[in-house]
Amino acid sequence: MDGNWVILGVGNWLRSDDGVGIHAARELLRNPPADTRVVEVGTDFLSALPHLESARRALILDAVHGPGAPGTLYRLPAGDLDLRPETGSAHATSVFEARRFLPPGAPWPEITVLGVEPLVLDYGLALSKPVAAALPRLVAAAREMVCERRHALSSNATHQVAS
Repeated sequence: MDGNWVILGVGNWLRSDDGVGIHAARELLRNPPADTRVVEVGTDFLSALPHLESARRALILDAVHGPGAPGTLYRLPAGDLDLRPETGSAHATSVFEARRFLPPGAPWPEITVLGVEPLVLDYGLALSKPVAAALPRLVAAAREMVCERRHALSSNATHQVAS
């Protein structure tokens, strides 16, 4: 499948807004975008590796700290992320750091992160009001990004065939 996607919902759903990626993945699982796998990863980043190896593009949904107010959406290419190589436990290892467990030359997709500025990171299952209000926008942005990219790829293929 050309341009196949995987959407990963990451975070700790037991820590309020840190679980926004999981909440978004659960919403997307109700009606996944066509030709897209949606996976609830949580904090088990190693389980994401087979999904990443088999995809051409990945979208990670997560809480992201940035300069905006709580509930602000961010779209970040993988190269713009602050990786923290000092984390040592498998439970705290990020998706990007888990890549080191793959053999050299293993396939790796183009990755983008869609994130929401959190307000509350204390223990709790409920999202804060600004993050809960941002959840439908996060889900819509994920759908739009997959559709937008798929449309761009099909347009390019049409132009290549017509040339």
